[in-house]
Amino acid sequence: MTALAPADFVTRDWSAELTEADLLRAYGLMVLSRKLDERCWILHRQGKIAFHISGIGQEACQLAAGLALRPGKDYYFPHYRDMVTVLALGMRPVDIFLATYGKAGDPNSGGRQMPNHYNYRPANIVSVSSPTTTQVPQCAGVALAIKLKGEDRVAMCALGEGATSQGDWHEGMNWAGVHKLPFVCLVENNGYAISVPMEKQMAVRSVADRACAYGMLGVSYDGNDFFESYNVTKEAVERARRGEGPTLLEARTTRLTAHSSDDDDRTYRDRAEIEAQKRLDPIPRLAAQLTARGLLNADLQAQIEREAMAQVDQALEEALAAPYPRPEEALVSVFAPGSAGDRFVRSWRPPGS
Repeated sequence: MTALAPADFVTRDWSAELTEADLLRAYGLMVLSRKLDERCWILHRQGKIAFHISGIGQEACQLAAGLALRPGKDYYFPHYRDMVTVLALGMRPVDIFLATYGKAGDPNSGGRQMPNHYNYRPANIVSVSSPTTTQVPQCAGVALAIKLKGEDRVAMCALGEGATSQGDWHEGMNWAGVHKLPFVCLVENNGYAISVPMEKQMAVRSVADRACAYGMLGVSYDGNDFFESYNVTKEAVERARRGEGPTLLEARTTRLTAHSSDDDDRTYRDRAEIEAQKRLDPIPRLAAQLTARGLLNADLQAQIEREAMAQVDQALEEALAAPYPRPEEALVSVFAPGSAGDRFVRSWRPPGS
């Protein structure tokens, strides 16, 4: 069995239900995410932050996921590149910077986690862990709980194609398939597992080809096209919601940056390849599509970019003014409430205090 094409999977044009306001909001979110992402790169190169991992080039499939889910109702287990997804689900630009600077108000972890480790309880965004792929069996477990409780919810996880070589992925996918769970796995396939090209880490042509091994549908689609991404993702989410079982989604997308701020991709990627991939950038593509529909023009496009930059500037100013966590808070929430460890932490005071 090979991966399905979008035309063989999608039963209706879900994007037709998006209003003009919805589409302009989608474009605005992609622009905002890009400006935030670029600012983080600049801050790192200036030595002002310690780390950043980018989603530049992957915004279309990520945003489609955020818009297909119901914030606070469905569960999302993110990939560390999913900045625009979490913005669509309700996180604010200032939340991104609070996490980047490790400030006390960071909603992800109170300043304890690395940047890009998203967690936002009001939207049911579940904390991502630095060891890749741990979110997949966790997501399958939540999906099982949803099914056992008979709830009208869906659990979705996202990861890169390199992470599908981890054992956690196979265990989570197998569990979801065996129990026909309300589960969606989004693989953002940008062609590189850090520095390893896809053909050196899997023998199949498509990640979605693996779906048949788990008894679920697999769909491979253009992850740089917002409309195709939204239709495929929305279809998978609604299938799960109707009790029709899990889906493996493979968004074929583009990584326009190095793996992270600590990576030099010049050691394994030809510059001509990256220049060619810039033509696949999903933001100009969506702009062209909206312009063709008469929803966007040069003046409105410039206004959206100015407003995004203003939001980034304001968010950064707020984050810089915010306090860092107190040293004694380092162990808060590490131990279960009421446990011996929790009692020790709460009674501990710095020497000399």
